[in-house]
Order: sequence, then C-alpha cells, then structure tokens
Amino acid sequence: MAAFSALNPPPDLFSDPPPKLHLSPDQLRHCSQALQLLKKKLENPHIIAQEFDSLQGQRIKSLDMMRSCRVALEDVNWKKNRFTDILPFDDSRVALNSTKDSRDLGNGYINASFIKPPAEGLSQYIATQGPLRNTFEDFWEMVIQNRCPAIVMLTRLVDNYKVVKCDDYFQTDNGTREFGKICLTTKCVRRSATSLVLRDLEVKYKEPEEPPLSVLHIQYPEWPDHGVPGDTIAVREVLKRIYHLPADLGPIVVHCSAGIGRTGAFCTIHHTIQRVLTGDMSALDLVNTVTSFRSQRIGMVQTEEQFFFCYVAIADELQDLVSGTNS
Repeated sequence: MAAFSALNPPPDLFSDPPPKLHLSPDQLRHCSQALQLLKKKLENPHIIAQEFDSLQGQRIKSLDMMRSCRVALEDVNWKKNRFTDILPFDDSRVALNSTKDSRDLGNGYINASFIKPPAEGLSQYIATQGPLRNTFEDFWEMVIQNRCPAIVMLTRLVDNYKVVKCDDYFQTDNGTREFGKICLTTKCVRRSATSLVLRDLEVKYKEPEEPPLSVLHIQYPEWPDHGVPGDTIAVREVLKRIYHLPADLGPIVVHCSAGIGRTGAFCTIHHTIQRVLTGDMSALDLVNTVTSFRSQRIGMVQTEEQFFFCYVAIADELQDLVSGTNS
C-alpha cells in the first residue's frame, strides 16, 4: 500500500497515535461506498448469522483433515502442535528449509499456514499457533526465511485462568536471546494508549554473519480467546500501523493461541480493507473471504461472534478513513 524512498521515508510505526494514512480521492470514494453497504448489512444481524451458519455447514470432516494434514500427523511432528485438532494442510503449510538437525525427519514442519489472497498486490499472511518452547527456533527460522516484516500477536501469554496460551518466544531481560542457531535482539519496547505493546526486534542467524532482519512485533493482549474485544479501537490501531508495510516485503505473521479464531478475524478485517481501497466491492462478501482462508488453514474465524466483529471492525475503520480520523 505504500512505497518509500530517501525523499519519502517510511513513517515511524511506533508513534502514538500511529501515522496517518493519506488516501486518494478514488480511495475515499471506495471507502464511502463500502461503508454505506456495510451499514445496511449491519442493520440485519440475522443475515450475518445465516452467513456464518453456511460457513459452519462447509467445515472439513475429520477424515478429510487426516488426509490433508499428513505431515502434521507424523510422529516426529506431533509434539510441535499446541492443539491436536488444529493442524496445517499439506498444500498450504509453511515448510522450513532443510537443515542438519532433527527437522530433517519432520519435513521442515511447523504448525503454520500461508494465507494468500486471490488478487495480486495485497498483503499475504502466515497464520500460526502461539509458539511452544520446543518450536521457538523453528518460529524464528520461519520469520527469517520468509523475510516477515511484522508479527501480530493477538493473545496473552497466560490467560486469567492461568492457562498458558502462548509460550514466551520474544521477551528478553538483557536485550538478547538465543534460540539454537538464531539470535534475537529487542531494540525497544513501547506501550500505546490502547494497550498495544510495540517491540522493535532484530533477528538473525548467529553464523554466518549477515545483516539482521528488523521485525515489528505488535501484541494486543486484551482480545479474549474464543471471543471479541469490547470495542474495535485497538484492533484498528494495529491496522493503522501495518498499513504502511509494503505488501511485497514478505508475509505478515499473525497468531493467537491456536492460530485460527482471532487470527482469522484479523486477517479477514485487514484483507477486506485492502481490497476496498482498490475499489473491489466484492471484498464485502466475507463468506467468500473466510471460505478462501479456511481452504488454506482449518477453522479460520472460529465463532459467530468473531464473524460479526469482522463486519463491525471493517465498518468502524471505513468510517475513520472517510472522516479523515485515521490517525
């Protein structure tokens, strides 16, 4: 969505409020048109409920999942899955480059899926589970290998019931952590007014020497598991920060705990806004979007409440864009 040069440097994605997105007259017109259509849709929530019911009726059967997730089900990979029923499909899974360690036996397995939009020029995603302790190195190798510019984390490490939702793969006490052959450095940490935690990370292989990859890590810890936030403000602030990442930099990593519910909702919201800005009003058919995403990772957008939240967040963000308050 943006291209930067020495005369037009990239904005400070750590600023609070986030940098403003400047739209062309055509983009403003597209947003206004989409907003009016969404407002009418939201006046009939029963239609949205019917849409989600239709999605649930198309869910993959257990036997089909077994056939489609053979690598995830291999014995050597079983302990790399946080949940036994959330597995990546063989044809859309992220495969790590072959190495000389035990990953050779597991076909470079990580519980992560490429989510690719049908149109060119839009952001791609890697939807993944919250990393486990035994997959930290795998996770960061995935980020380096795919040159991922940002990680959107939509969960706490531990919920209010003291249940671990994601293991700590990023925090550092002294600025640097090592995961096998990979080194992670935290350059700075900031908190935004809307409860986001922003981290400027650098990750690289310890050997050979090469420039580190800069990664923007955005954590939104207040989005409840299987549910939705009380408002759309913080989710839309995440959007406002990643708008400024050119789509060709690499896929954006998005994860919660399982990597399907909150993850699927966020990808749906961001993807829809991007398409609207190109003038594609078919983007407002969220059934088609979620169906496409579910064909690449099981169960994307997990609950009816999350599906409805997608519509609300998209409408709220379009309202911001139209009114010029997108900052």
